[in-house]
Amino acid sequence: MKIFFMALLFSLTSFTTYNVTDKKEILTEVEFARLTNHVSEIKSFTSANRAYSKKIAFLVDMKIKSGKNRFFVYDLENDQIIDQGLVAHGSGSETGIKGDILQFSNTPNSNCSSLGRYSIEKSYSGVFGKAFRLNGLDETNSNALKRAIVLHRYKEVPDEEKEYYIINSHGCPMVSEVFFKRLEKVIESSNSKIMLYMYY
Repeated sequence: MKIFFMALLFSLTSFTTYNVTDKKEILTEVEFARLTNHVSEIKSFTSANRAYSKKIAFLVDMKIKSGKNRFFVYDLENDQIIDQGLVAHGSGSETGIKGDILQFSNTPNSNCSSLGRYSIEKSYSGVFGKAFRLNGLDETNSNALKRAIVLHRYKEVPDEEKEYYIINSHGCPMVSEVFFKRLEKVIESSNSKIMLYMYY
């Protein structure tokens, strides 16, 4: 009987889902410190701007390689990561040192990702299906609407982490179809605008 319960316990632990709320398992100490600093900025901004959600924010750490989860859905009320996924950066952000050193630009036609805070605006149907417009709130990303920088899905973006670099975008934060569906639910269930903060 004892052997049966030991086998049962082992089988249950084998199928336990990965706990995304355990920040120490997701991020290194340095990555977590970067995230925490940007969460503090978001909280300061949203406390003074009623149009923005005080419950949820999206953060993208571009220092993390593209094959690893670096797009985080953050619960501002409980201070925890509640979801995460892969996100592509712009092809123009490559410097020749594949994925290790990136450059960023706000210039139209640069195909670069732009750092800074974005407000997630209304959705529309485009080349990649449903997508959400992004309005740049900083000097570093003020041309986002002009450049048609949007949050969208793409079938070539993997659902799971990889040991290699994933496909690049034309400057948009581009996610997998599965992750996009989860983000879509979060965005559309919010009564106020959600901030996306891309940093490096």
